[in-house]
Amino acid sequence: MNHQLSDLSPEGLRAYVGEQLERSRSRTVQLTDAVDTDDLVKQHSKLMSPLVWDYAHVGNQEELWLVRDVGGREPVRQDIDELYDAFEHPRAERPALPLLNPVETRAYVTEVRDKVLDVLDHVRFDAGRELVDNAFAFGMITQHEQQHDETMLATHQLRAGEPVLDAPPPPRGRQLAKKEVFVPGGVFEMGTSIEPWALDNERPAHAVHVAPYVIDTVPVTNGDYLRFVLGGGYDDPQWWSEVGWAHVQKASLVAPRFWESVDGEWWRLRFGHRERLPLDEPVMHVCFYEAEAYAKWAGKRLPTEEEWEFAARFDPASGRTRRFPWGDESPGPQHANLGQRHLSPAPVGAYPAGASPLGVEQLIGDVWEWTSSDFHGYPGFRAWPYDEYSLVFFGPDYKMLRGGSFGTDEVVARSTFRNWDYPIRRQIFAGFRCARDPRPEELHS
Repeated sequence: MNHQLSDLSPEGLRAYVGEQLERSRSRTVQLTDAVDTDDLVKQHSKLMSPLVWDYAHVGNQEELWLVRDVGGREPVRQDIDELYDAFEHPRAERPALPLLNPVETRAYVTEVRDKVLDVLDHVRFDAGRELVDNAFAFGMITQHEQQHDETMLATHQLRAGEPVLDAPPPPRGRQLAKKEVFVPGGVFEMGTSIEPWALDNERPAHAVHVAPYVIDTVPVTNGDYLRFVLGGGYDDPQWWSEVGWAHVQKASLVAPRFWESVDGEWWRLRFGHRERLPLDEPVMHVCFYEAEAYAKWAGKRLPTEEEWEFAARFDPASGRTRRFPWGDESPGPQHANLGQRHLSPAPVGAYPAGASPLGVEQLIGDVWEWTSSDFHGYPGFRAWPYDEYSLVFFGPDYKMLRGGSFGTDEVVARSTFRNWDYPIRRQIFAGFRCARDPRPEELHS
């Protein structure tokens, strides 16, 4: 997607929206058709909904916003709105609800989509309604489905049984010229006021001053993190915050989730495949507290959200804030590991074409990156089109993640996109990179 969406003719915009709706639905179908009926209705973890709930919820949100609101049409299934309201029912309770079965779910989402495509054929994008300006509501729903597809992909990682998903391996990595990048700091434009499908917490663009810092060229790898594990990192409270150490003890953490040590050799479980731990891939399935502890052990810290975005978007040669690390063009397969194209992070160094002007790599895709920042609105924030997307989550309970993972679609993976989660969460495709304050000689070199 480009921010010249507004330059498209109404028919060009209609065609683009149709493509995005089709891409998101084909992925949802792939993730749900891959398993049998029992796996669709089963809860694979208390942290996740049954796959069939996600599927119907995607259709219900599409009905609410595009059929009823944008289209002004009669409801398809008003009787199920409460069942698929994410705020009404915690995930742990959803299997006990009278949910649509898989056959009913498929029929429902198909009927909704047919009506949505009819709405799309007739909607006026110049009708003076903010919700349809640049097809925003359609973009919001497409992103919503892709976000749930990533959630369903995480559910697949948690399910037991034989592997059911397949994808080619990511490209090979390469040796890096340097492990860290000095960032001179300065003023840049954080967030966006012009990306037509950006969500409320990404807005508005605002000037931010960032002091000089040093950031890792690539995310921390499994090999890096294994040294922390073997060095007794999980047994030593000096590396952990007080709340982090309490969580480690309560949850009996000894390594990232899905790691296992057998006879001195480390393995990991990935979508049903048990394989030797690939040392050159970014570490994944670590919570915020684990990322924070590793950074302290390494003599560093986690970057702030501002530092992360500065490294991803600022071009010191022009003084301009880019859309993506590599420039303004939308992500291609040469830039980043996105969209479930592969079923794991790529080895570090695999995407030289995706580097930022400063030489920081793999900021987009592979693994979500924990930052040290809490979730808050930007100056001038306006909750729109509903409070429950961002506003109700603001505060110190959530930590920010940036950049997207191999399971994040390109329609979501903007450099301005903000993800958030509880600091104890490990089922998400999250890793991190470290930052540190510069040494005096680095400031004057």
